[in-house]
Amino acid sequence: MKEKILIVEDEKDIVKMLEYNLKKEGFRTVSASDGEDALDLANRENPDLILLDLMLPGIDGLEACKELKKEQKTASIPIIMLTAKTQEADKIVGLELGADDYVTKPFSPRELIARIKAVIRRGKEKEKLPEILKIADLTIDFSKIQVGVKEKLVELTAKEFELLKTLIKARGRVLSRDYLLDTIWGFDHAIEIQTRTVDVHIRSLRKKLKVCAKYIVTVKNYGYRFEAEE
Repeated sequence: MKEKILIVEDEKDIVKMLEYNLKKEGFRTVSASDGEDALDLANRENPDLILLDLMLPGIDGLEACKELKKEQKTASIPIIMLTAKTQEADKIVGLELGADDYVTKPFSPRELIARIKAVIRRGKEKEKLPEILKIADLTIDFSKIQVGVKEKLVELTAKEFELLKTLIKARGRVLSRDYLLDTIWGFDHAIEIQTRTVDVHIRSLRKKLKVCAKYIVTVKNYGYRFEAEE
């Protein structure tokens, strides 16, 4: 499943151009025309990267960037700022607030896509999990695809293991049922497979993890997150 890009831009022609070029490269897109919508969509859609224009109505790009990096759920989402040449000082502030890169308008779609791929690649390298992860009584060997509870091996199905791995990689971010369905089963709009399938697998996973089931936390009406002990 290709990455999802949130486009935050109030100029419709630029949005159309970005959507066309990103989709041509296989990316999925969602778009917002102001900072307030951007914050809402970032929370609901769990994008893999945000293209954030600085000059926005209402909440501007810098304020939106600040809010995104302040919230645990969105703090790890990479941000590329879209700036005008006259916004040199804003670029510096944006990078200080946690933006990953910036592209100056007017830009070539080819250059922007190269930057997007580079930022996503760097993010994935950061997200790499250790070969063996131990959290109190829970031990996960990602190389051998094995899980142990109190040093006793637990037999998980492939989907259960992928669910556990995906939740851990999110590092505390809440993942919606739709997101988990897309990621684990590969369906955008599932027909045969429904979101309740996620709940069934989570229930089975918790049962097998026994005392470690507490790490998988339900977020009512939304989804799940992995909450490790401090």
